[in-house]
Amino acid sequence: MKARAGTGWQYVMTDLSLILFMITAAALREAPAEAHRPSPLAAPALGEPVAVWRGGADAPGLRQWLASQGADPRQRLTVIAPLRDAAAAVALAQGAGRPARVVLEPDASGAPYAALTYDQSAPLARGLQSSAETKPNPESSP
Repeated sequence: MKARAGTGWQYVMTDLSLILFMITAAALREAPAEAHRPSPLAAPALGEPVAVWRGGADAPGLRQWLASQGADPRQRLTVIAPLRDAAAAVALAQGAGRPARVVLEPDASGAPYAALTYDQSAPLARGLQSSAETKPNPESSP
């Protein structure tokens, strides 16, 4: 009995794997360099602002402004600032007196500002939106 070399499913799989490797290597070599860069981080999904604070000579401080806004645990305070003002934005968020998220924009300019939002990604905001869509509005009925 004589065994023949080069037959069997292992050899077929090896050949197919090598072919797939060569096709992938050729495709990656021809792809533009931009395709190999990682994508930038996506900005958080902010809802429509309920209120916006901007600092200024005549403007109240952030803590005083927050005290004048209605307290709602579903709202999130977001401090948005250019990357070059990162230290000022963090200090502003820490002095706010409530938990805050700091978003730094690398290409932005201007002074930091703050916004109160019902975030679209927050579970409470999603629950609020779905319950508002299902409940009829009593003011609109005759």
